[in-house]
Amino acid sequence: MFPNAFQRPLLGLAIAAALPAAALADDEVVLTPVVVSDRQGQAVPLAPTAGQARAKLARVPGGTNLAEPQQETRLATLRDALDYQPGIIIQDFFGGADQPRLSIRGSGIQSNPVNRGVLLLQDGLPLNEADGSFIIGLLEPRNSAFITARRGANATTPGATTLGGELDFQSMTGADGRGQLRLEGGSFGRQALQAAVGGQGEQLDGRLSVSADNYDGYRHHSGSTRSSVQANTGFRLGDRFENRSYLSWTDLQFDIPTVVPRDRIDSNPRGVMGDGNTAQDKLLNVYSRDPRRAARQLRLANRSQWGDDALRQGFGVYWQNTDDRFNNQTSTTVTGSETVGAQWTLDGKWRQLDYRLALAWSRSDMDRELYATSPKTGQPMQRFGNYALQAENREALAGLGWQFAPDWQLVGEVKWSHVVRDARSRDDGSSLDQSWDYATPKIGLNWTPRPGLRGYANISRSNEAPTYWEIVSGEVSPQNPAGARAELVKLGVQKATTFEIGTEAELLAGRLNGSLTAYYSDVDDELISTTDGYGIRVGTYNYAGGTRHQGIEAGLNGSLPVTASGAIDYRLAWTYSDFRFRGGEFAGNQIAGVPRHLISAELLYRTGDWRFGPNVRWLPQATPTDHANTSSIYQDPYALLGFKVDYRRNKQLSLFLQLDNITDERYASSYAIRNKATAAQPGFLPGNGFSVSAGLGYRF
Repeated sequence: MFPNAFQRPLLGLAIAAALPAAALADDEVVLTPVVVSDRQGQAVPLAPTAGQARAKLARVPGGTNLAEPQQETRLATLRDALDYQPGIIIQDFFGGADQPRLSIRGSGIQSNPVNRGVLLLQDGLPLNEADGSFIIGLLEPRNSAFITARRGANATTPGATTLGGELDFQSMTGADGRGQLRLEGGSFGRQALQAAVGGQGEQLDGRLSVSADNYDGYRHHSGSTRSSVQANTGFRLGDRFENRSYLSWTDLQFDIPTVVPRDRIDSNPRGVMGDGNTAQDKLLNVYSRDPRRAARQLRLANRSQWGDDALRQGFGVYWQNTDDRFNNQTSTTVTGSETVGAQWTLDGKWRQLDYRLALAWSRSDMDRELYATSPKTGQPMQRFGNYALQAENREALAGLGWQFAPDWQLVGEVKWSHVVRDARSRDDGSSLDQSWDYATPKIGLNWTPRPGLRGYANISRSNEAPTYWEIVSGEVSPQNPAGARAELVKLGVQKATTFEIGTEAELLAGRLNGSLTAYYSDVDDELISTTDGYGIRVGTYNYAGGTRHQGIEAGLNGSLPVTASGAIDYRLAWTYSDFRFRGGEFAGNQIAGVPRHLISAELLYRTGDWRFGPNVRWLPQATPTDHANTSSIYQDPYALLGFKVDYRRNKQLSLFLQLDNITDERYASSYAIRNKATAAQPGFLPGNGFSVSAGLGYRF
């Protein structure tokens, strides 16, 4: 499987994109000194340093994160990059390059697999399709210098109006060194390779990264592969103008082992439906239905920025083409989409006022076909849906910050959105055209009594329109694929009012850094997706009784010296989520899908070039998996213990050894969400058992 990851198109793109980077590297030797750095001291607006990004986040009156994937040991999954970030919940599905569940403040968690609720950005420009959906497995964190998150209404992009906020993956550039090689391997056939080359001259820089992942999988029928090419090149004219171009291509394929009844988590955690002789095993046989997903995306983007801190403008455009084939075991959805977008921003400062204006536009044209899946071969049978879909967004933003006292800043912002979701059936001519106009305001307060200490509070609104995964609904009975039917579903916008307060502090000369945020959201018309008795998504509706999302997001990190030559590096993230139905059918019940407490912690003893120590991922309370809160099918609490050894030499050579789930705990990593379920229904995804992984990295 691994050799297939290096396919001809990937190599073609790699060679084509490598030529300018190689040329830049050659120019570097002849014309200017090569700068091999972590971008320290540079002032490049479109490719900021982590320090510059952190300073920008400090001006946001609310909860934010900054993760640095290059400081992590293993980067096999998105959770490796974001595991110790408070307020960001990632639940593995199958442990490889597949589709982990991402949630911030419960946004989008009801989609299955997760495909909405957060705006994903690549270098400041949206990755989502114009209908708000995304394929999370297409994300490759290895080429990210850092990842910033602005949780909830703290998002600053015009199109980021959802309850969850935004995540921005900032690419490494030619300023990050001449190149990088990373090799990783481990249990269950895990193999990964990344090779990157870059260079920086007086005005030009460029970088090309090629990566491939292969994973045989812990469970049966859970293999995955991902190949990715990412390249970018930048051009600067003094300190007042910069232009960057980006190319990315990703080919993602993975098998889906699907859900199993609760008792099989202990009895056969590697098994799938089809390993037993029950009527359910025969009906939902994974080996014959062959559920899987294959997605391929090509993306081009360009950004320009000019001006200085007094007045800076930026303009970006992007285009992406995505082909997606998703067999969920009873139906196969084939989607081809083309998305274009543009974004203009203006930031300025006048006396005690910071002001910001932005306009954005995006449009996606999608062709979506739905087929019943053969229960004997897994191949598509008759087509029962054929839709032309067109999503368009027009967005505007105006923001103002007023430094009314030396330590205090008042921040106000309003976003306006015109959102279109048109759908037409090519089979019977039926159509459903929907559009909404809404404003998303926010007012917040920042208090900074000294460097390293900040308090903040804000009141905000959020709005989220449905995606086509909710609007186009297909239903196929596994007993009767010939009776498959599809329909267009009219849905409303999910809306929320959120109150937020928090603080960030740097103490003991940076040896103790902490953040604490509390929020409360009243949500109206929450988009709730549910699955049938077989764990297959069947539909979405707006919950009429109202819901409430409240929680606490807390993080600690730092380094404490314990001997003359040694110190303990520590990280702790605690995310508390109390999400409930306020009224209606499930009044008072906990909304299924998110654990109330999720704790990730790590202690590493550092001496010389070595670091080693334990870590834990702890879910201390049982979690309901259906909205009726049926006690017999709660997800059991668990604690996963790990240990890692990390060796780094002169910021060039790094080696690691990582042990995960040392006690071989049997647990459910995720599950299907239903309105009401029983223990006999398949609904759980067993998590990975004990595993070992190791890797080598070299930067030059």
